[in-house]
Amino acid sequence: PICSAGSGLSLSRTSSRYGCTYQLCCCAKLPSMGEEKQTFDEKKAALMVMELRDTFRSGKTKSYEWRVSQLKSLVKMIEEKESEILQALYKDLSKPKLEAFISEVHAVKSASNLALKELKSWMKPEKVKTNMSTYPSSAEILPEPLGVVLVISAWNYPFLLSLDPVVGAIAAGNAVVLKPSEISPATSSTIARLLAEYLDNSTIRVIEGAVPETTALLEQKWDKIFFTGGGRVGRIVMSAAARHLTPVTLELGGKNPVVVDSNVDVEVAARRIVAGKWAANCGQICIGVDYIVTTKKFAPKLIDVLRNKIEEFFGKDPTESSDQSRIVNSFHFRRLANLLDEVSDKIVVGGQRDESRLKIAPTILLDVPENAQIMQEEIFGPLLPIITVENLEECFGIIEAKPKPLSAYLFTNDQRLKKKFVQNVSAGGIAINDTILQVAQPNLPFGGVGESGMGCYHGKFSFDAFTHRKPVLYRIFARDSSVRYPPYTPKKEKIMRALLSGNLLRIILTLLGWSRD
Repeated sequence: PICSAGSGLSLSRTSSRYGCTYQLCCCAKLPSMGEEKQTFDEKKAALMVMELRDTFRSGKTKSYEWRVSQLKSLVKMIEEKESEILQALYKDLSKPKLEAFISEVHAVKSASNLALKELKSWMKPEKVKTNMSTYPSSAEILPEPLGVVLVISAWNYPFLLSLDPVVGAIAAGNAVVLKPSEISPATSSTIARLLAEYLDNSTIRVIEGAVPETTALLEQKWDKIFFTGGGRVGRIVMSAAARHLTPVTLELGGKNPVVVDSNVDVEVAARRIVAGKWAANCGQICIGVDYIVTTKKFAPKLIDVLRNKIEEFFGKDPTESSDQSRIVNSFHFRRLANLLDEVSDKIVVGGQRDESRLKIAPTILLDVPENAQIMQEEIFGPLLPIITVENLEECFGIIEAKPKPLSAYLFTNDQRLKKKFVQNVSAGGIAINDTILQVAQPNLPFGGVGESGMGCYHGKFSFDAFTHRKPVLYRIFARDSSVRYPPYTPKKEKIMRALLSGNLLRIILTLLGWSRD
């Protein structure tokens, strides 16, 4: 069980989507990991952070030239080592080559190139207006790197979720420590080896490992912690950060609803739902489709079309398809199998599984009880419940009864319903008539709200996530009015009130002694 004593981390079983077989929890001491020798402890972590902080204080990472050189090196690494990266992703998750390239390799390269293109404008101080209270003066907001930052990544998109935040941290001028997920060991070791080869090791480090290494890292004082994972571990990260008043970005998850109206092009809608559920890492994606809400009358038609699209995309036996990822490990396979076993009588499509190959076919379940475990936790796999209602407006009550999701989706041609959905559904992000593609837009922030996370990134939002916007006011020594200084007289009070009013006519009249105030 999770306990509240102390500031370290310990182990317990969990069904968290980003946890491994074990779960971090707050305890005074960390139990032994058996025969595995701990090679990275708290002392080594402290020494590493001290070295990085010294390098940061030297000003090395703040220069435009350093930032550009590291981003260019990252692009070069991706171009030269693409096949190795794709092989690692296949080894960890059996990701289809094209899916892995688009969603991971190309996504990181695109983020790096965007940062290279826009970096000068992102770094440029922003001039802002001043008012009469500080006249004469000028002011600006200066983007300033936070310092030494920690990025803790997740296993489901292990290349993207490791390096996309790192791109923002580098662009913002920080020293970075990356902790990739041990649940995707091939990708973790590939990232560690390649970053050591291509990037500046005096400012960017990768620490591999599991609970002991993460514990050692969380004991340190950071200037920012960026965590991607489940809510349970997110709470632990936030608790560790709170001891040092360290700001955090938490990219978590939730039960993402898809509401489907009967007036849609059902062929297109079904394709896009399948793409956002089963063609996205076999449902192991934080923004993926978690459950559908539609009307009782429309549900049979939607299920038929979904069944046809699943067969069209993955064949008659989807467990044999090479176009679908596998479940990450045996623990998560059994977790999903347990969810399915509880409501197996509700299966209307799929249900096949092969534990030896960690494969579960795309599975649709109809009218699962609300108190079933599959409706209580984020599924994070290829199981898709469909909840039917008499009136589609009932969807709002269903969504609002659950914690705020990371994403919410609506398929409809009804403009009134679109407007109501956007205005009334609180979610990290919303897409209308599609799924998951909102994260492909760099001008849109990606992040959660409530229990689905805090903070955001992507594009300039990644730069901002690792930046302090420092306000600076400039004044000169001339025209130093005595009105702000004691002793305070009735005349000074009149002038000060006039200045603070911002009314130019009143100020002039007061200075001329013509004001009646």
